[in-house]
Parts: sequence; structure tokens; C-alpha cells
Amino acid sequence: MADTNTNPEVQEQQNPAQFLENFNWEKYEEGIEKVEDDKLKEFEDLVEKNFVETADDDVVEGTVVHLTDREAIIDINAKSEGVISLNEFRYNPDLKVGDKVEVLIDVREDKSGQLVLSHRKARVIKAWDRVNEAHDKGEIVNGFVKCRTKGGMIVDVFGIEAFLPGSQIDVKPIRDYDQYVNKTMEFKVVKINHEFKNVVVSHKALIEADIEEQKKEIIGQLEKGQVLEGVVKNITSYGVFIDLGGVDGLIHITDLSWSRINHPNEVVELDQKLNVVILDFDDNKSRIQLGLKQLQKHPWEALDAELKVGDKVKGKVVVIADYGAFVEVAEGVEGLIHVSEMSWSTHLRSAQDFVKVGDEVEAVILTLDRDERKMSLGMKQLTPDPWTDITAKYPVGSKHKGIVRNFTNFGVFVELEEGIDGLIYISDLSWTKKIKHPSEFVNIGDELEVEVLELDVEGRKLSLGHKQTTENPWDKYEQEFAVGTVHNAAIDEIVDKGATIQFNDDIVAFVPSRHLEKEDGKKLKKGDVADFKIIEFNKEFKKVVASHTAIFKEEEEKNVKAAAASNATKEKTTLGDLDALQELKDKMDGK
Repeated sequence: MADTNTNPEVQEQQNPAQFLENFNWEKYEEGIEKVEDDKLKEFEDLVEKNFVETADDDVVEGTVVHLTDREAIIDINAKSEGVISLNEFRYNPDLKVGDKVEVLIDVREDKSGQLVLSHRKARVIKAWDRVNEAHDKGEIVNGFVKCRTKGGMIVDVFGIEAFLPGSQIDVKPIRDYDQYVNKTMEFKVVKINHEFKNVVVSHKALIEADIEEQKKEIIGQLEKGQVLEGVVKNITSYGVFIDLGGVDGLIHITDLSWSRINHPNEVVELDQKLNVVILDFDDNKSRIQLGLKQLQKHPWEALDAELKVGDKVKGKVVVIADYGAFVEVAEGVEGLIHVSEMSWSTHLRSAQDFVKVGDEVEAVILTLDRDERKMSLGMKQLTPDPWTDITAKYPVGSKHKGIVRNFTNFGVFVELEEGIDGLIYISDLSWTKKIKHPSEFVNIGDELEVEVLELDVEGRKLSLGHKQTTENPWDKYEQEFAVGTVHNAAIDEIVDKGATIQFNDDIVAFVPSRHLEKEDGKKLKKGDVADFKIIEFNKEFKKVVASHTAIFKEEEEKNVKAAAASNATKEKTTLGDLDALQELKDKMDGK
């Protein structure tokens, strides 16, 4: 008996899916039931028109007809339903029966005869079509920022992982990338590498066009003196860049505060909103110079009107130079303490010997010019002038101890107390030593005993001596080595035009070449020991001249003088006898 479902009239009313479900294939194959050729052709046409060809790689749309814990059953209007793992729908946790989804046939039939579909692959194929279309047409696409990566972010666009460079996130530098993670944003596809399947997107490109319009509008309205609101975009050591709404301006470090600052971050911080004033700009307004301190009253105008010369002020050292230190006595108001006003000492030192940056100091106002906005200060005026009673403390002839502070080629500066310096000339350092430079005799920092030689109160000058604190050994040597005295010594050195001999630690005598001759006519050599007679002694110039030759030459001279005297006596006797005979003769002649 034939199956009622095989009735041709019934088949005409059924759709292909119902026909396949009700058709008795077993009877057909056994030849029990025959289908007319025209009906079979009609069926084949219906199948070709309505059923999906599972041999194609095209992406097709299917309907979710059933959901299990692990899988979704999808009807793609094929001979059988397909299966997709729910893992492929993680991005869509709200998937339900009846939803339309795009699928690609992954395996035509598994062991159980079911189609294995892929939603993920279908999304990728469709995504590439959409990405290419968006790139070609310049369309805006939505993307989900998945995570950070080196140099930027990973963005899901139509299921494709695209790269968002850090420089393409915004027009301003981004310091916190994490704030964009898990956010959906609009992008433009700016680059596609088909070979490596890479996609680059940009969010910055979307806002640049708007900013460019804003920039033109802002630049067109810029005027010097105009006050605008801006945001701190970047901080450098020389200044701060301000975003004025698409237009950047620079506040130089000197225009941030009336007070001196070492770095702009002492005044502003990133992303801070500020009111700034336009100071200047170039012809095309691409370089805009801004000011912050100009929006505040100048500190000199706010300075206490009662402040005058002679008043004491306190302040902080902000800058140090060799010639002095700048002290901020009020915000933005500085005074200079010259190094000469730091100490009563006439021997100037560096300002760094007295103060350092950051020190709180007290000073006296020496000059005050409000028009020129200049002020000079002094520190030494807070202590008594040590020269006030100088004649009582340091009279001429008094002896004291001082510290060697400095050298010159001609002497040594010695500090007796703070503000009282004196000079010892090189000739007043030692009675006996011949000193070419003071460093040969003393070191800086040494304590030295001195005697006041001269005092100039008006010129604030002290002349000191060190050798005067000891007895002059040349007073004794003047007697010991007087002219004519004889001393035994060795020839120390043969020098130009003579030789030297050292009688003691202080006295070195010079022997001229002609005074080196010995009695036998030969000359003394280095190391020879002999007697020497002092033929010249000058205490003032510490000059001693000696002679060996004079020793035996003097004996010869004595002998010559004695012989001459004897001959003179004899001659006188003979002449006397002649006179007596003449007298006798005269008497005899009656004269």
C-alpha cells in the first residue's frame, strides 16, 4: 500500500524540505513506488532553487533553531542542519533561538551526517570584506579596544584584531593607555597589509579634521593681550606647551612666575587647566608665545610702600654668582648682596664662602629704586665695623697671631679677625732666607705670628711683619763676621766670576775669582778648606764678601812696609850725619 505522503497532489503542496522529510526513499530504491519523471524534475528544480549548495565556500546566513550547553544548531536551509560550538559566540552571550547568524561550512558532513559550520570563519571573511570596503570608502567603523600592546592598542573591528598606534589615539600625547581598554570607539581604517593580514586604525584621524577647522577659527581670532583657557599638554625644562583647543602655544619658563624657578613643574602639572595671555606670535601664527605671570600684578607694585633704605629684611637665597647672591625678599622681588657687602674683610672671597642657595638670610637695604625695580642689600652692616676701634686693638708695634688667607707674588694676606686683614711683604717674612714666592715659606691656613708695622685707618690697610717678631741674627753676625775677621771654611760651589762658601745656615759668602789664588799661584777648587778674610759685610743687603788671597798678601804687604820703614830710618841717619859734618865745617870756617 502506498504511503499517503507520496501522493503527487500532496507533493505539490509541500515545500522541498517537507518533501524530503516525508518521501519514502526505501520504497523508491526498491522500485515499489515510482515517481513520474516530470514530478522528479520539478523536485530537482525546487531543491536547486531553495537548498544551499554545501560544496561552496560562500558565507551564508542561518537561523539558530536550537541551543545546547555546548553547541548551537543552525538551519542554513540545506539537506541537514549544522552545528557550531558556542565558543564561537563568546562575544555574543545573548545569543538565542531565532537569531540570524553568518556561517561558513567547515566540514560538509561529520560521522553522524551533520554539517559542521563555522561562525568565526564566516565573521573573518565578512570582516575583511567590510574592512576593505571601509578603507576604500573612508567610512567610520566601530571597534572594541581589547588590550594594550607594545606601542599602542589592539582593537576588535568586525572580529578582526587591528592595531591602533599610540600616536593615533588622540591629537595630544597619551600617558595612560589603560583608560581606553574595554571601551568601544570610532575609528578610520588607515592601512591594510593584505599579505600579512594586518589592519591599522586611527582615532586621531577622526578628530583632526574637526580640530583643523577649530584651529583655523582660533588662529583667525588671536590677538596680543587676549586671555584664553588652555590645558597643559607637555612640560619641558625650558617651558610649558599649552593646548588652546587644537592650537599649541608655549609659555617660556621666565613667563611662568615672577619668582625664579628651576623647573616648570614647580608651577604647573600635566593636564592642568590654565588661563594664559597671548604675548606674541609670528606672521602665520604657528608659533604662539604665552604668559602666565602677566595675569598677576607685578610683585614690585605690591611691595610694601613703607620699605626704605636702612630697613632690615629677611629672604631666601635664590641665585649665587661669584660677585654676589640674589635674595628674594618677597615673591618676585629680589635684592643683590654683593660679595663686598657680605663681610668687613677687604680681602674679597667668593659669595659661595658665605651663603648657599636656599639659605634664609637677614640683610639691610642699602639702595632701593622702585622705578628701575632694583635693590641692593648688605649683610656685614648687621655687625659692628671692626675698624671702628682699630688703633686701640692693633697699635703699631703690637704683636698678634693670624691665619694665612691668600698669596700674592709680593706677599701674604693674613686675617687677624673677621674683617681685619693685613699684608706681609715677602721681604718681611724672614731675616735670613731669600724667598722668591711666599708658598716657599708658609701655607694657606697656617697660623702666623705677626707685628703691626704700619696702620692706615682711612685706607683700611694694615702692614704686618713676621720676621720682626724674632731677633735679627744679622745684628750678631755684624760683629762675628766684621771686616778683617778670618774664618775657616770649604769652597761650597764654583760660580760665575768666583765661588761661594757657607759659614753657617744663614751666611753664604762670595769669593771673587782673583781672591781664590793661593800663595803658590794656584787657585782653590770646590771642596778645598782654607782660611778666608771678610773684606765686605753689608747687613742691609745681607751681602758678605771674603778672600783667601788677602791672608798671605797681607803678610807680604807687612814685610814690604817694614823694609820700607827700615830703609827710611837708615836714609834719615845718613842725612843727619851729613848735617853734623856741615855744621862742624861751618864752625871751623868761622861761620
